Amino acid sequence: MLTLIILVLAISFILYAILGGADFGAGIVELFAGSKGEKTISKSIAPVWEANHVWLILAIVILFTGFPKIYSTISTTLHIPLMIVLIGIVLRGTSFTFRHYDDPHVGAHKYYSVFFKVSSFVTPFFLGVILGAMILGRISPGAPENFYAGFIAPWFNAFCFMMGLFTTSLFGYIASVFLIGEAQYHVEQQRYGKLAKIFLLATMVIGFLVFVVAEWQGHHLFAEFIASVPSVIAMSMVLLVCPLIFYLFTHPIIIYLRVAVATQVTLIMLGWFSIQFPIVLYSDTGHHLTFYNTQAP
Repeated sequence: MLTLIILVLAISFILYAILGGADFGAGIVELFAGSKGEKTISKSIAPVWEANHVWLILAIVILFTGFPKIYSTISTTLHIPLMIVLIGIVLRGTSFTFRHYDDPHVGAHKYYSVFFKVSSFVTPFFLGVILGAMILGRISPGAPENFYAGFIAPWFNAFCFMMGLFTTSLFGYIASVFLIGEAQYHVEQQRYGKLAKIFLLATMVIGFLVFVVAEWQGHHLFAEFIASVPSVIAMSMVLLVCPLIFYLFTHPIIIYLRVAVATQVTLIMLGWFSIQFPIVLYSDTGHHLTFYNTQAP
Protein backbone atom coordinates (compact mmCIF):
# COMPACT_ATOMS: atom_id res chain seq x y z
CA MET A 1 0.00 0.00 0.00
CA LEU A 2 2.80 2.44 0.90
CA THR A 3 4.52 1.78 -2.43
CA LEU A 4 1.26 2.37 -4.29
CA ILE A 5 0.65 5.66 -2.47
CA ILE A 6 4.21 6.88 -3.22
CA LEU A 7 3.68 5.95 -6.88
CA VAL A 8 0.40 7.90 -7.10
CA LEU A 9 2.05 10.88 -5.38
CA ALA A 10 4.94 10.82 -7.87
CA ILE A 11 2.55 10.60 -10.83
CA SER A 12 0.49 13.54 -9.52
CA PHE A 13 3.64 15.69 -9.17
CA ILE A 14 4.78 14.77 -12.69
CA LEU A 15 1.38 15.53 -14.22
CA TYR A 16 1.17 18.83 -12.36
CA ALA A 17 4.65 19.77 -13.60
CA ILE A 18 3.70 19.01 -17.21
CA LEU A 19 0.08 20.19 -17.38
CA GLY A 20 0.09 22.79 -14.62
CA GLY A 21 3.50 23.91 -15.89
CA ALA A 22 2.10 24.52 -19.36
CA ASP A 23 -0.76 26.43 -17.73
CA PHE A 24 1.44 28.70 -15.57
CA GLY A 25 4.01 28.95 -18.33
CA ALA A 26 1.45 30.45 -20.70
CA GLY A 27 1.35 33.56 -18.52
CA ILE A 28 5.16 33.64 -18.41
CA VAL A 29 5.26 33.38 -22.21
CA GLU A 30 2.80 36.27 -22.43
CA LEU A 31 5.28 38.41 -20.51
CA PHE A 32 7.60 38.06 -23.51
CA ALA A 33 5.09 37.69 -26.35
CA GLY A 34 3.07 40.70 -25.19
CA SER A 35 -0.45 41.45 -26.41
CA LYS A 36 0.24 39.60 -29.68
CA GLY A 37 -0.04 36.27 -27.89
CA GLU A 38 -2.97 37.11 -25.59
CA LYS A 39 -5.71 35.77 -27.85
CA THR A 40 -4.00 32.43 -28.53
CA ILE A 41 -2.97 31.97 -24.90
CA SER A 42 -6.43 32.76 -23.56
CA LYS A 43 -8.07 30.40 -26.03
CA SER A 44 -5.58 27.62 -25.25
CA ILE A 45 -5.77 27.55 -21.46
CA ALA A 46 -9.42 28.58 -20.94
CA PRO A 47 -10.77 24.98 -20.98
CA VAL A 48 -8.06 23.51 -18.72
CA TRP A 49 -6.61 26.04 -16.28
CA GLU A 50 -8.90 24.97 -13.42
CA ALA A 51 -8.70 21.24 -14.14
CA ASN A 52 -4.88 21.16 -13.97
CA HIS A 53 -4.94 22.04 -10.26
CA VAL A 54 -6.52 18.67 -9.48
CA TRP A 55 -3.05 17.10 -9.50
CA LEU A 56 -1.80 19.55 -6.88
CA ILE A 57 -4.90 18.95 -4.76
CA LEU A 58 -4.36 15.19 -5.03
CA ALA A 59 -0.73 15.53 -3.90
CA ILE A 60 -1.68 17.73 -0.93
CA VAL A 61 -4.44 15.34 0.18
CA ILE A 62 -2.03 12.39 -0.01
CA LEU A 63 0.52 14.28 2.09
CA PHE A 64 -1.79 15.39 4.89
CA THR A 65 -3.55 12.02 5.15
CA GLY A 66 -0.67 9.64 4.38
CA PHE A 67 2.35 11.58 5.67
CA PRO A 68 1.01 14.12 8.20
CA LYS A 69 4.43 14.92 9.72
CA ILE A 70 5.75 16.00 6.32
CA TYR A 71 2.62 18.02 5.61
CA SER A 72 2.64 19.79 8.98
CA THR A 73 6.36 20.61 8.74
CA ILE A 74 6.05 22.06 5.23
CA SER A 75 2.87 23.99 6.01
CA THR A 76 4.33 25.60 9.15
CA THR A 77 8.02 26.13 8.31
CA LEU A 78 7.29 27.24 4.74
CA HIS A 79 3.99 28.99 5.42
CA ILE A 80 5.20 32.30 3.89
CA PRO A 81 6.11 31.01 0.40
CA LEU A 82 3.07 28.71 0.54
CA MET A 83 0.81 31.69 1.23
CA ILE A 84 2.39 33.58 -1.68
CA VAL A 85 1.71 30.56 -3.93
CA LEU A 86 -1.93 30.41 -2.82
CA ILE A 87 -2.42 34.16 -3.31
CA GLY A 88 -0.79 33.85 -6.73
CA ILE A 89 -3.10 31.01 -7.76
CA VAL A 90 -6.16 33.01 -6.69
CA LEU A 91 -5.02 36.25 -8.35
CA ARG A 92 -4.07 34.42 -11.51
CA GLY A 93 -7.38 32.59 -11.82
CA THR A 94 -9.57 35.58 -11.05
CA SER A 95 -7.65 37.98 -13.27
CA PHE A 96 -7.72 35.50 -16.15
CA THR A 97 -11.47 35.01 -15.76
CA PHE A 98 -12.23 38.74 -15.49
CA ARG A 99 -9.99 39.46 -18.46
CA HIS A 100 -11.68 36.78 -20.52
CA TYR A 101 -15.19 38.14 -19.95
CA ASP A 102 -14.29 41.81 -19.70
CA ASP A 103 -14.60 44.24 -22.58
CA PRO A 104 -11.01 44.64 -23.89
CA HIS A 105 -11.69 48.29 -24.68
CA VAL A 106 -12.34 49.36 -21.10
CA GLY A 107 -9.54 50.49 -18.79
CA ALA A 108 -9.63 47.53 -16.39
CA HIS A 109 -8.60 44.99 -19.04
CA LYS A 110 -4.92 45.98 -18.98
CA TYR A 111 -4.78 45.63 -15.19
CA TYR A 112 -6.23 42.12 -15.34
CA SER A 113 -3.54 41.25 -17.90
CA VAL A 114 -0.79 42.61 -15.65
CA PHE A 115 -2.07 40.60 -12.65
CA PHE A 116 -2.34 37.49 -14.81
CA LYS A 117 1.22 37.74 -16.14
CA VAL A 118 2.86 38.71 -12.85
CA SER A 119 1.06 36.02 -10.82
CA SER A 120 1.89 33.46 -13.53
CA PHE A 121 5.57 34.19 -12.85
CA VAL A 122 5.42 34.61 -9.07
CA THR A 123 3.46 31.40 -8.37
CA PRO A 124 5.82 28.89 -10.06
CA PHE A 125 8.81 30.86 -8.78
CA PHE A 126 7.73 30.24 -5.19
CA LEU A 127 6.79 26.65 -5.97
CA GLY A 128 10.44 26.27 -6.94
CA VAL A 129 11.50 28.08 -3.77
CA ILE A 130 9.50 25.58 -1.68
CA LEU A 131 11.07 22.68 -3.56
CA GLY A 132 14.51 24.19 -2.97
CA ALA A 133 13.84 24.45 0.76
CA MET A 134 12.86 20.78 0.83
CA ILE A 135 16.18 19.89 -0.82
CA LEU A 136 18.60 22.29 0.92
CA GLY A 137 18.04 20.94 4.42
CA ARG A 138 17.79 24.05 6.57
CA ILE A 139 14.48 23.01 8.10
CA SER A 140 14.58 22.23 11.82
CA PRO A 141 11.74 19.91 12.90
CA GLY A 142 11.89 21.17 16.49
CA ALA A 143 11.14 24.56 17.98
CA PRO A 144 13.15 27.27 16.13
CA GLU A 145 15.52 29.66 17.94
CA ASN A 146 13.70 32.68 16.51
CA PHE A 147 11.27 33.61 13.75
CA TYR A 148 13.95 34.24 11.12
CA ALA A 149 15.75 30.94 11.75
CA GLY A 150 12.52 28.97 11.76
CA PHE A 151 10.44 30.55 9.01
CA ILE A 152 12.67 32.72 6.80
CA ALA A 153 16.16 31.17 6.59
CA PRO A 154 14.99 27.78 5.24
CA TRP A 155 13.78 29.36 1.98
CA PHE A 156 15.22 32.90 1.80
CA ASN A 157 18.55 32.01 0.22
CA ALA A 158 20.32 31.87 -3.15
CA PHE A 159 19.71 28.15 -3.75
CA CYS A 160 15.95 28.37 -3.26
CA PHE A 161 15.74 31.46 -5.49
CA MET A 162 17.76 29.64 -8.16
CA MET A 163 15.30 26.74 -7.94
CA GLY A 164 12.51 29.30 -8.38
CA LEU A 165 14.13 30.59 -11.57
CA PHE A 166 14.63 27.02 -12.80
CA THR A 167 10.93 26.26 -12.28
CA THR A 168 9.75 29.39 -14.10
CA SER A 169 12.08 28.81 -17.07
CA LEU A 170 11.02 25.15 -17.27
CA PHE A 171 7.32 26.09 -17.20
CA GLY A 172 7.89 28.77 -19.83
CA TYR A 173 9.59 26.15 -22.00
CA ILE A 174 6.70 23.68 -21.65
CA ALA A 175 4.12 26.35 -22.45
CA SER A 176 6.02 27.66 -25.47
CA VAL A 177 6.12 24.17 -26.96
CA PHE A 178 2.43 23.55 -26.29
CA LEU A 179 1.52 26.93 -27.81
CA ILE A 180 3.28 26.06 -31.08
CA GLY A 181 0.44 23.61 -31.68
CA GLU A 182 -2.20 26.15 -30.70
CA ALA A 183 -0.98 28.96 -32.97
CA GLN A 184 -3.05 29.45 -36.12
CA TYR A 185 -0.45 31.27 -38.21
CA HIS A 186 3.06 30.29 -39.25
CA VAL A 187 4.53 33.56 -37.98
CA GLU A 188 3.03 32.91 -34.56
CA GLN A 189 4.38 29.35 -34.57
CA GLN A 190 7.84 30.71 -35.29
CA ARG A 191 7.52 33.18 -32.41
CA TYR A 192 6.68 30.43 -29.92
CA GLY A 193 9.37 28.18 -31.38
CA LYS A 194 11.96 30.90 -30.82
CA LEU A 195 10.76 31.44 -27.27
CA ALA A 196 10.86 27.68 -26.64
CA LYS A 197 14.52 27.57 -27.70
CA ILE A 198 15.36 30.50 -25.43
CA PHE A 199 13.54 28.93 -22.47
CA LEU A 200 15.20 25.55 -23.11
CA LEU A 201 18.68 27.08 -23.12
CA ALA A 202 17.82 29.17 -20.04
CA THR A 203 16.58 26.04 -18.24
CA MET A 204 19.83 24.21 -19.02
CA VAL A 205 22.01 27.11 -17.85
CA ILE A 206 19.97 27.69 -14.67
CA GLY A 207 19.93 23.92 -14.02
CA PHE A 208 23.74 23.96 -14.06
CA LEU A 209 23.78 26.99 -11.74
CA VAL A 210 21.50 25.12 -9.32
CA PHE A 211 24.31 22.62 -8.71
CA VAL A 212 26.90 25.41 -8.42
CA VAL A 213 24.86 27.40 -5.91
CA ALA A 214 24.01 24.24 -3.93
CA GLU A 215 27.73 23.58 -3.52
CA TRP A 216 28.27 27.19 -2.46
CA GLN A 217 25.48 26.84 0.12
CA GLY A 218 27.07 23.71 1.57
CA HIS A 219 24.74 21.10 0.06
CA HIS A 220 26.66 18.60 -2.07
CA LEU A 221 23.90 18.08 -4.61
CA PHE A 222 26.26 17.20 -7.46
CA ALA A 223 27.83 14.40 -5.42
CA GLU A 224 24.36 13.04 -4.64
CA PHE A 225 23.50 13.27 -8.33
CA ILE A 226 26.62 11.37 -9.43
CA ALA A 227 26.00 8.71 -6.78
CA SER A 228 22.49 8.05 -8.12
CA VAL A 229 22.72 5.94 -11.29
CA PRO A 230 19.02 6.43 -12.20
CA SER A 231 19.48 10.22 -11.94
CA VAL A 232 22.53 10.18 -14.21
CA ILE A 233 20.67 8.02 -16.74
CA ALA A 234 17.58 10.29 -16.58
CA MET A 235 19.58 13.50 -17.11
CA SER A 236 21.61 11.90 -19.91
CA MET A 237 18.37 11.02 -21.67
CA VAL A 238 17.11 14.59 -21.18
CA LEU A 239 20.15 15.85 -23.08
CA LEU A 240 19.87 13.15 -25.76
CA VAL A 241 16.29 14.22 -26.52
CA CYS A 242 17.40 17.84 -27.16
CA PRO A 243 18.60 17.35 -30.79
CA LEU A 244 15.24 15.76 -31.66
CA ILE A 245 13.39 18.67 -30.08
CA PHE A 246 15.48 21.26 -31.94
CA TYR A 247 14.72 19.39 -35.17
CA LEU A 248 11.00 19.40 -34.36
CA PHE A 249 11.14 23.16 -33.73
CA THR A 250 11.94 23.65 -37.43
CA HIS A 251 9.85 20.70 -38.70
CA PRO A 252 7.00 20.72 -36.20
CA ILE A 253 5.00 17.53 -35.81
CA ILE A 254 3.01 18.77 -32.85
CA ILE A 255 2.19 15.48 -31.14
CA TYR A 256 5.80 14.29 -31.36
CA LEU A 257 7.07 17.62 -30.05
CA ARG A 258 4.71 17.60 -27.09
CA VAL A 259 5.51 13.98 -26.24
CA ALA A 260 9.24 14.69 -26.43
CA VAL A 261 8.97 17.67 -24.06
CA ALA A 262 6.67 15.79 -21.67
CA THR A 263 9.25 12.98 -21.67
CA GLN A 264 11.99 15.47 -20.81
CA VAL A 265 10.01 16.89 -17.89
CA THR A 266 9.18 13.39 -16.64
CA LEU A 267 12.86 12.43 -16.75
CA ILE A 268 13.83 15.59 -14.84
CA MET A 269 11.28 14.78 -12.15
CA LEU A 270 12.39 11.13 -11.99
CA GLY A 271 15.99 12.30 -11.68
CA TRP A 272 15.02 14.45 -8.70
CA PHE A 273 13.00 11.61 -7.13
CA SER A 274 15.98 9.28 -7.49
CA ILE A 275 18.30 11.68 -5.67
CA GLN A 276 15.83 12.35 -2.85
CA PHE A 277 14.16 8.99 -2.32
CA PRO A 278 13.10 8.03 0.31
CA ILE A 279 13.79 11.45 1.85
CA VAL A 280 11.13 14.10 1.31
CA LEU A 281 12.44 16.83 3.63
CA TYR A 282 16.10 17.24 4.44
CA SER A 283 16.80 18.57 7.94
CA ASP A 284 19.88 20.41 9.21
CA THR A 285 19.84 18.17 12.28
CA GLY A 286 20.24 15.00 10.22
CA HIS A 287 16.78 13.73 11.23
CA HIS A 288 15.39 13.77 7.70
CA LEU A 289 11.70 13.18 7.09
CA THR A 290 11.18 10.18 4.81
CA PHE A 291 8.20 8.27 3.47
CA TYR A 292 9.00 5.48 5.91
CA ASN A 293 9.41 7.38 9.19
CA THR A 294 6.39 9.66 8.67
CA GLN A 295 3.72 7.33 7.27
CA ALA A 296 0.33 7.44 8.95
CA PRO A 297 -0.96 4.33 10.78
